[in-house]
Amino acid sequence: MGVHALPYHAGLDADVRRRNQDRFQREEGIVIVATVAFGMGIDKPDVRFVAHLDLPKSIEAYYQETGRAGRDGEPADAWMIYGLKEVVTLRQMVEGSSAGEMRKRLEIRKLDAMLGYCELTTCRRQTLLAYFGDTLPEPCGNCDNCLAPVASWDATVACQKALSCVSRTGQMFGAGYLIDVLRGLENERILRFGHDRIPTHGVGADLDPYRWRSLFRQLVARGLLSVDMERYGSLKLTKASRPVLRGEEQVLLREDLRPARARARRKSKEPPPPPDPATWDEALWEALRTRRTELAQAQKVPPYVIFHDATLRNMVHQRPATLEEFARLSGVGETKLNRYGEAFLAVITGVSQVSQGG
Repeated sequence: MGVHALPYHAGLDADVRRRNQDRFQREEGIVIVATVAFGMGIDKPDVRFVAHLDLPKSIEAYYQETGRAGRDGEPADAWMIYGLKEVVTLRQMVEGSSAGEMRKRLEIRKLDAMLGYCELTTCRRQTLLAYFGDTLPEPCGNCDNCLAPVASWDATVACQKALSCVSRTGQMFGAGYLIDVLRGLENERILRFGHDRIPTHGVGADLDPYRWRSLFRQLVARGLLSVDMERYGSLKLTKASRPVLRGEEQVLLREDLRPARARARRKSKEPPPPPDPATWDEALWEALRTRRTELAQAQKVPPYVIFHDATLRNMVHQRPATLEEFARLSGVGETKLNRYGEAFLAVITGVSQVSQGG
């Protein structure tokens, strides 16, 4: 089964952008692949999933963009992936802008705060609210760190190796090259610079590239390394790295485990279990959604204007048989009862008869 995905970015013709935005507003099951500007003025309450494939520039931007999901109060997910390359790119954009120095410093601080947020091992909701001056007494129990607590490991020795490698190679290289040196590779570039003869060459062969990339990313997030924009994103030592190098400070990092890709792919193809097997009817759910779409298209309005997903779920669970029972559903007022009650009762009755006949 395919996914209806539409693009939205500044390079598209204005009419195409408008049509795609209109389809996203009015149709169901539409995925928009867009730049962050999309949706700024859209009040679509039933967005169920927001994915970031790049690091937002600030926590303010992240909060605004993820806030587009689940405005109707129903469950929704926000998901993000990023790497050190995105951090370097964003820093280059800030440093290369025409803004004044004070503005640049502010943008860098915001980016650092966003990066620190990504590397948290504690409740994300508590940290997010604290950033905006609010408090949450207990962990939310719903973010990734609460649902699957992050293990940490004593990375002090590994960090000393990494920081020493940065120093001994002249603070002129990015993470990819440094990882090759640490793991003992002898490629043309390493041999040309003579870094196969420095003490840190090969001292990190016990860790795979995935683990080293995680370590360098977290060192940048913690301020133990900085990104030098004048040298194309090379990594430099900071004052905070000195106590670690001297063995005066322990470093605990989050344990980023490599995902089991094959197993994850197999599981992702399996349909999720229904919300409540005792009362859930997938055929009725799809029939109600189809009727809602038909009515929405006829009236030229988004489907949620007819009924929200939560109201349709209540119809599936409670199966009202009369207008009086239908009126007691959450989300059904007098106007919607008179306008849509008979149509949706007919769907419920029709599906029930088919089920009983089977």
